[in-house]
Order: sequence, then structure tokens, then C-alpha cells
Amino acid sequence: MTHPILYSLQNCPYAMRARLAILMSQQSVLIRAIVMKNKPAEQLALSPKGTVPVLVLGTEPSTHVIDESLDIMLWALNLNDPDNLLYAEDAKALPEMLTIINKNDQQFKPNLERYKRAKRFHGDDEEECRLQCEPFIQALEQRLSQQPFLMGSTPSLLDFALLPFVRQFSRVNRQHYLHGPYTHLQNWLKHHLQSRLFSKAMLKYPLWLETHEEIILGKPASLES
Repeated sequence: MTHPILYSLQNCPYAMRARLAILMSQQSVLIRAIVMKNKPAEQLALSPKGTVPVLVLGTEPSTHVIDESLDIMLWALNLNDPDNLLYAEDAKALPEMLTIINKNDQQFKPNLERYKRAKRFHGDDEEECRLQCEPFIQALEQRLSQQPFLMGSTPSLLDFALLPFVRQFSRVNRQHYLHGPYTHLQNWLKHHLQSRLFSKAMLKYPLWLETHEEIILGKPASLES
């Protein structure tokens, strides 16, 4: 059987969420690690926009390409969802999760980028940029004050889709984050970052253009490991 191919960037939050879902769904893919300054011609031919992740299914002439991270997550979990990350028993759960993920991607992520830039370049608008991020972060804190995960008592698609971005937020101004009003969010993030799953998702692979090694990502242990 030909494995799907995943083009991935180590610390890209979109690639991270795709890898997490692939691991959680116990799929197997060939992972091709790239850097943005030197993208493989094969990747650009399949997805000219040049972003990651890119998942390639099948072989020519019937190749199918998925180059949106959320679509890759849904592809994986629709194939196999052993931990019920889609909350299949609740018809309202997935639409709710997709709405919040859209807010993350369309509103919170641009604000987060401005906050990161202000901190990196010592801008005098750092606090203002952080305050633009706060409503989304506080909404997550409010959810987690009522339940251990964002959708309820067990992890969901929403937790893993947002995890890489909350991680980025926590690292911009570490002292403010650690002393900020995010007690439940801090516990939630710590739980995920200390998990075996996250460690496996963050394994560093040799760059594909340098080695052309065929390396498998997938088939992890379950959430409890």
C-alpha cells in the first residue's frame, strides 16, 4: 500500500495540528520535513501556494491533495477516531468546534502575530497587541473553568486544533502568561505539552531534500499513554 505523503514544518502551528490529528487517528503517512526557504519542487507542483501542511493521497494520475490543516485533521479523524475527538454523539459539537477554530484562524492568529512581532522588535505597542489577543484567550479560560477540556470531560478536535496557537501565545511574554489570569488554561496547556502524544508530534526529522529518507509518522499509543 502506498502511504499518503505529508509535507511538514517542525514548528508551524498548522503543521503541528495536522500531525497531532494523524497520530490521534492512528494513520500512517510518509513525513517529509521541509524549511520554508527551500521548498521541494514536488510540493510546489502539488500545492502552488507553498504553505504547510500538504497531504498527498494516492498516486498519479489520481492524486488528491489536501493543503489546509483543518481539512487534514478532519480527513484523519473521519477515517478513525478512537478517542471520539469529534464528539460524534452530539450533532451540535462539530459545528461549534469549527466556529471556534475559525475564530482562532481568522481573528486570534493575526492578533497573535502582531503580538509576537511587537515583543520581538521591542515595540511600544506590545501591551496593546496582547490585549487584542485577550478576549479569545479569556473565552478559553472560561470554558476550562467549567470542564477539563474545551468541549467537555474528554479531549476534542478543538483542543488539538487550538493547542499549537495557545502554546505560541504562552511563549511570547512568558512572565505575563505565568502570572496572568489563566489558571485553567495553564493547567490545560501543561497537560498537553507534557504528554507523550505531543512529544511524538514534535519529533524532529531530517530534512527530506537533504536525505530523501522515507520516514513514517503514525500509529501511536492512545491518549492515556
